[in-house]
Amino acid sequence: MMNFLFPAPYAYPKTPLRYQWGPLLLAAAGFAALALAVMWWRWGGTVEDSLHYFNTARYLRGEVPASALVAPFPYRLLVPAAAAAIPGDVRNNFALLNWLLVSAAAAMSALTALRLGYGRNGAIAAGLLLICSVPTFWYAPYLLVDPGSVCARAAFVLALVSGQPWLAALAGVVGTGVREENIVLLFWLLAARQIGWRAGLLALAAAVAWMLAVRWWIIGGLPSYTWVPSVARVMEALRDLRSLASIALAAGLVLPLALLGMRKAPAQLRPLKRLLLLMALPPLYAALSVRVDGRAIWSLYPMLIPFTLAACQPWLGRRGLPLQPELRAAA
Repeated sequence: MMNFLFPAPYAYPKTPLRYQWGPLLLAAAGFAALALAVMWWRWGGTVEDSLHYFNTARYLRGEVPASALVAPFPYRLLVPAAAAAIPGDVRNNFALLNWLLVSAAAAMSALTALRLGYGRNGAIAAGLLLICSVPTFWYAPYLLVDPGSVCARAAFVLALVSGQPWLAALAGVVGTGVREENIVLLFWLLAARQIGWRAGLLALAAAVAWMLAVRWWIIGGLPSYTWVPSVARVMEALRDLRSLASIALAAGLVLPLALLGMRKAPAQLRPLKRLLLLMALPPLYAALSVRVDGRAIWSLYPMLIPFTLAACQPWLGRRGLPLQPELRAAA
């Protein structure tokens, strides 16, 4: 099992690609405009746990007391802190950040497709798959931290396939500041030997230090919480038609095509397959303990989209780069 999850590291090429920056910037602007159109109708909404993130940002501004905070939402501090730091209305700032984060995630997914050799059509498809989805319409406009997590994971995957483990580690540290389960990215990066052990341990220590500082110093004194798996919780989830519909709609075309693409994926995507398996464990545990919805699938989009493109190769007009796996010792 360990050999399957953490095999010999894949040597992604570090050779920079020659991008035509004019078309890339035009595509990025197009992604941003499309994301704004998709998100506009639900801009700045608060529902369920989004209200807790909103209250966290308001607490950082001194607008509500600490008694308004509910764990574990205040521990996911980075995005609410950024929204609170920007001058102006907190609600609008939060929604604006989420729009920028979704747009950036789409642009980085497109760059990942280019890096993997799927060409212009594959890059456009990657960005559209992320933006033109039910989660982007339904969840991204709300005051949630999930867009920040998706963006951090997109940055991690782009850095990984570009042969830049330091940038991947940085994305993992920032992602942990957004949502705590992103620390799994750093565990995988280190255990899979995609980064040297010194650099990997340093990144992991930085992420752990941030989590401890937030919980015991920056946002301290909140009542403890536990997520305990139970059969009753699972049975309740199976009767929650709204949650099941949310998961099915989030899966959309991306998940079925990704599962199909895994059978024909080139060697350069094999590390992402194992990373995807690990990153699916936190939402699976949450499903056994608390209510989950389509965001559990949405959070995996940065790892799923490359496999979706692999399944769509006949329609994209260009194959992925025929890179051969090379083993290297971690530096």
